[in-house]
Amino acid sequence: MRPRFSLIIGILLLSFVFEGKGQDLMDLFGEEEPVTEYAFATFKTTRIVNGQSIENPPHGELKFVISHHFGRLNEGAYNFFGLDQSTIRLGLEYGLTERLTLSVGRSSFEKTFDGFAKYKILRQSSGAKTMPISLSAFSGIYLNSLEWRYPDRENYFTSRLSYVYQILIARKFSNFLSLQLTPTMIHKNLVEKIADPNDIFAMGAGGRVRLTNRITFNAEYYYLITEKTAQDFNNMLSLGFDLETGGHIFQLHFTNARPMFERAFITETTGDWLKGDIYFGFNIVRVFTIRKPEL
Repeated sequence: MRPRFSLIIGILLLSFVFEGKGQDLMDLFGEEEPVTEYAFATFKTTRIVNGQSIENPPHGELKFVISHHFGRLNEGAYNFFGLDQSTIRLGLEYGLTERLTLSVGRSSFEKTFDGFAKYKILRQSSGAKTMPISLSAFSGIYLNSLEWRYPDRENYFTSRLSYVYQILIARKFSNFLSLQLTPTMIHKNLVEKIADPNDIFAMGAGGRVRLTNRITFNAEYYYLITEKTAQDFNNMLSLGFDLETGGHIFQLHFTNARPMFERAFITETTGDWLKGDIYFGFNIVRVFTIRKPEL
């Protein structure tokens, strides 16, 4: 009995030893820590259609954006259904950091120069850190460089300036659907009439639905809250498609707004969809890597 008893004791001791070693190994590797997964590609590019999306260029990436609107479709065959006319904007957008974008541009509409900054404050995430939305702040400045058309008014440089402030609130619900709300305030230093407000408030809403890996359907609407302006101009509605092909993203769309920068397409849209005042347009985005990402 003694040898058997000794054998049992030995097996028990060895089991404790191996159990202790196993526990030490578990302590060495530790339990797997939850990681934070951030939402990406909420939209294909930095525009939903005309308006800003939550997306920023990555750090060190430069985007060259060509925006183009033809004339109204209801201008008929004489103007080739708007194709004889055009409005264009050329812009550069640079990712100064992963969160901050700086941009400059020039539009043929009212010969306007513009610049903006967009900063991502919150990023939608799940896992260790949960954030249900992404949120960015946008601020733009616009210079009208047309010849002065008010002979009874002093031509101050500041009179040509206007400003746009937006909060972009977006959520990617799935690979299929993303939505965004865009509360907006616009300030114009100079207005046409005394009764016109200098400060105008609007609410934008937009989204995209993925049709294939490379094609999405996008829609965008801006509702003018300020009543006086709403009586003079129309709310902007745009519908379009994003097509991704290698280093280019093409955005083809229809809209009732002729201009392509924020102050003008939000507060000075004259087209009416029901009357056929619809502009066909496109955005082409070409990407350049200025600073290679760190490995």
